[in-house]
Amino acid sequence: MGGIDAQTGQYDDAEKLDFFQKVGKHMSEAEKILVSVAAQLMNGEQVAVGDQKIRVQRVGRGRFRMVQFKLNGRTMEAIEQNPDKPSHWGKLARQKHQVVQFRDLDAHKYVAVSVDGDVKVYGK
Repeated sequence: MGGIDAQTGQYDDAEKLDFFQKVGKHMSEAEKILVSVAAQLMNGEQVAVGDQKIRVQRVGRGRFRMVQFKLNGRTMEAIEQNPDKPSHWGKLARQKHQVVQFRDLDAHKYVAVSVDGDVKVYGK
């Protein structure tokens, strides 16, 4: 079948693994972690980040997937994009893309978004 293993966040397909390794060379460690968190959030019941294992929660009326985790000493929140929002990201979610927003809870700012495994860090 191929794809991302929901438990580990790792690719279980050799071709995709090779692609990820090539692309991954241009990604920071934090960006690689965000990609992994997004995949695990959308495909599993828990997210593993280093030695942290966090249960995926369902929040809001839409029962969106959400998890809070530590990254480089900061408390981060990953949340599934609400497809009802009129934004670009909401439109992608309506089109069945896997969209995950990342928020730095300490700074109260959205810092990145992941769409189908591609991460964009805001302001970069």
